[in-house]
Amino acid sequence: MAADLPDLVEYARLGGEEAELERVYELADLPRLRDLLAEPGGTLQANFAFAKVGSGRARVDIVIRAVPQLVCQRCMQGFAFPVSGGSEVEVGGDDAPPAPGSPREFYLVDADMVSLRELAEEELLLALPIAAACSAPQSCGNAPNVAADAEVPKASGGGRRPFGVLQDLLKKT
Repeated sequence: MAADLPDLVEYARLGGEEAELERVYELADLPRLRDLLAEPGGTLQANFAFAKVGSGRARVDIVIRAVPQLVCQRCMQGFAFPVSGGSEVEVGGDDAPPAPGSPREFYLVDADMVSLRELAEEELLLALPIAAACSAPQSCGNAPNVAADAEVPKASGGGRRPFGVLQDLLKKT
């Protein structure tokens, strides 16, 4: 991100001005994302469109795009996971709570400022899968190479019996 672009912005003022902002963040600089990354490289592009909702509140339409290198939970190898998403949130403090039945998620802040980096990071985390996995099990890094129509050996007829040793031990006792 360029040094002259602020992270903390006055959301109510920007909402009144119907401002649109764009930011680019290094994925390595997002603390809540670090543990999910296989490699720290890459960027998160975020667009923010502000609109006034009410006194002391603003609506922010957030759109994100990134291609983080996540860790596959099957093979523990890194893979690229293209992400794009967006949502509409309402930003405000305790003194300006959202209207009951509001269709937007409410993002509570302590002051008159909101961190754009935190909004973008939150949106990215919501767009990621709970357990990241390579797109195709057959090409997964360490997945066994088993054909879809391969016959699985049965315990009763020849073939490999994974619990055969236990059965033999039970017979001895």
